[in-house]
Amino acid sequence: MTDKLTIFDTTLRDGEQSPGASMTREEKLRIAKALERMRVDVIEAGFPIASPGDFEAVQAVARAVRDSTVCGLARALDKDIDRAGEALREAASARIHTFIATSPIHMQHKLRMTPDQVVEQAVRAVRRARQYTDNVEFSAEDAGRSEIDFLCRIFEAVIDAGATTINIPDTVGYNLPHQFGETVRRAIEGTPNADKAVFSVHCHNDLGLAVANSLSAVLNGARQVECTINGLGERAGNAALEEIVMAVRTRHDLFPCHVDLDTTQIVPTSRLVSGITGFAVQPNKAIVGANAFAHESGIHQDGVLKSRETYEIMRAEDVGWSANRMVLGKHSGRNAFRTRLTELGIEFNSEEALNAAFSRFKELADKKHEIFDEDLQALVTESDLEANVNERIRHIALKVCSETGETPQARITLLFDGEEREGEASGSGAVDATFKAIDSIVQSEAQLLLYAVNNITTGTDAQGEVTVRLERSGRIVNGQGADTDIVIASARAYVNALNKLLAPTQRAHPQAPEI
Repeated sequence: MTDKLTIFDTTLRDGEQSPGASMTREEKLRIAKALERMRVDVIEAGFPIASPGDFEAVQAVARAVRDSTVCGLARALDKDIDRAGEALREAASARIHTFIATSPIHMQHKLRMTPDQVVEQAVRAVRRARQYTDNVEFSAEDAGRSEIDFLCRIFEAVIDAGATTINIPDTVGYNLPHQFGETVRRAIEGTPNADKAVFSVHCHNDLGLAVANSLSAVLNGARQVECTINGLGERAGNAALEEIVMAVRTRHDLFPCHVDLDTTQIVPTSRLVSGITGFAVQPNKAIVGANAFAHESGIHQDGVLKSRETYEIMRAEDVGWSANRMVLGKHSGRNAFRTRLTELGIEFNSEEALNAAFSRFKELADKKHEIFDEDLQALVTESDLEANVNERIRHIALKVCSETGETPQARITLLFDGEEREGEASGSGAVDATFKAIDSIVQSEAQLLLYAVNNITTGTDAQGEVTVRLERSGRIVNGQGADTDIVIASARAYVNALNKLLAPTQRAHPQAPEI
């Protein structure tokens, strides 16, 4: 028998810290249910103190998820821990994850606290968290640049105070695999009561080494890995869950541990996260990229046809690539529509919401012959985006004229603050003209940071999914739109982003220092 490797998913918390990746409560619920179907051990649902919206999202996930532990993040502050405890009150299994920085640079310049004060604060936080749950995790922020003797000291103290999981984060992605593995080994060996806690790692990808560092830590005694779907996360992202899980499963000859996940749910969950956040998965991304199991070389194709193992070290089916799916069309009824969405983990809060989504499905079915799972995901995601945004702007109509040798022109009709308005503009292309026409009405003064188009399925009638990222006064928002007409999809994405930009925000950055 081998040890169990606990998979701690932080897509809903750390993943959401990617600029433009903020999720609504309903979107978080959909992802949480997908993670639960995958049998993820721990789901970090958010940072309850950050905003009322974050609190409500963590609370909703805690109520909905029954088979995974639901975790809330809290700084080593009484108010953070109390807020997390309140948000998790209805969870079937709850964990509070509290943290404080331990590196000399963070203690001196950010916290402005002495090492003794940091240890005292950490112990106080763990003891307070134990009032709400027996499952308490302590993280030493920036452990990768901390002194090993101090790490052992603070770990011993928080374990004595009741911490059951000790997390060693490479917060800034600074470490190399051999170095980080050694840090984990020395921390476990140097903490006298290490046997009373599970040691965990949380690695960032600033040098492209998050997965390598995590796996090195596992080989040196870590038995929990914190990761995200598609490697989503702040800056360069986090260790990718799919890569960690499949590395341990594929190389079971080297890893003295096992994972209990249903890996066939990896690809569907990857697509769900990508669709909701607007962060496309690169085609050559390991495990979940479109080309991950594709073979173009004649030599490779010949080898795979003769024996799959010649060039494939894992089966595509094992990660969800060949899951059976029902193709819907314009003759499909409401029951087939509802049933397939339920199978995809999508449920509606009301009959009205189902009817609205079904109506959009019928509109799409009139435009393209076959509706695939990816189309349904995009359809529901766009409906959620519109339903959960303060919709000051609504797209009514668009006319674009683009002709060889002539400057493209766009005329758009919007409902803006209840008043129908028209705008016209020319541009270097149809999309540029459309965006300028919208700006002539809204006058948002926003800067376009990203414009990306992805085809949702194959074929010339495929929907195009457009992601637009806007910035104004330091605030970044992400907008999405989908349509078989890419210019209309672009207009919808731009309007969706503007609605978010114009809406009041209560969200604070989860790592905002107040200690």
